[in-house]
Amino acid sequence: MSQASPECVDPEPVPSAVTVANVVYALHGLAIVVGLLGSATVVGSFLGSVPSFVAVILNYLKRHDARGTWLESHYRWQIRTFWFALGWVLLAAILILTLIGIPLGFGILIGISVWLVYRIGRGWLRLVDRRPMYV
Repeated sequence: MSQASPECVDPEPVPSAVTVANVVYALHGLAIVVGLLGSATVVGSFLGSVPSFVAVILNYLKRHDARGTWLESHYRWQIRTFWFALGWVLLAAILILTLIGIPLGFGILIGISVWLVYRIGRGWLRLVDRRPMYV
């Protein structure tokens, strides 16, 4: 008999916001594939390629369209993936410069590569299922 009030239900995101989220995952995925198949590393391609720059810019420009919906968590997930990867790369670079930290620095770079594949894959699969990310 009791029905949930409309205020308790997250509104459905506008279709263009879902499209942009898919495009961002695709651009990041493209950067990862370029890193795997090309001469760049996964991390280098993810952080230093045009597709990833375009993806992050799209995230910031269009995230207002997802506010208050389940899609907002995907935008946050995508943005945080980029910035956390950059932070870990900077830490790895500092470690590599110290000479003693070279093995740890390269280990971090390998770990970041695996983490990036996981984050983009998991996020995209949840987007396709129209499920929010929990960050």
